[in-house]
Amino acid sequence: MYPENTPETAPTAVAMTEDEATVVARRIIADAYRPAPETPTAHRDDTPLPRYGSTPPVAQPGRPPMSQGATDASVLMLSGAAATSMTGLTAAVLMYVSQTANPVVCAIVFGAPTAFVLALAKLAKRAQPAPDIHQHYEGPVYQDQRNVHTTTRGVWAKTNNHQ
Repeated sequence: MYPENTPETAPTAVAMTEDEATVVARRIIADAYRPAPETPTAHRDDTPLPRYGSTPPVAQPGRPPMSQGATDASVLMLSGAAATSMTGLTAAVLMYVSQTANPVVCAIVFGAPTAFVLALAKLAKRAQPAPDIHQHYEGPVYQDQRNVHTTTRGVWAKTNNHQ
């Protein structure tokens, strides 16, 4: 409660009249919709930053910075671990519930789709077309394409390069 509407005395058990209740209700509603006093919640420093400085970088909280390749590998490992744990948990629940399930049969049933998906992924990776190479040059360009045939013979290796 705000200090301006704090009661001076303890409330009594006397009932209010209808007019008093209306006045109190209007005051409570007015206090509820009164905007809160303005307090600064943020500060902006517009001074220009130096181009460089002598302060070393500071490690930030959270996951350490990683390269894109490391991030991709991390996500791949986490998703593989999640898929493996879900498959294993499903097999464990199935064996526990059935009380007669053979662990070898469960391994074949749950492992076959995984092996199939991995084989398809490997096949799809090999089926990708070779990337196009585009080279852009500015100014005069001299391209020298020579084939060098190298032969090395003898006890003491002597290399003869023939064009």
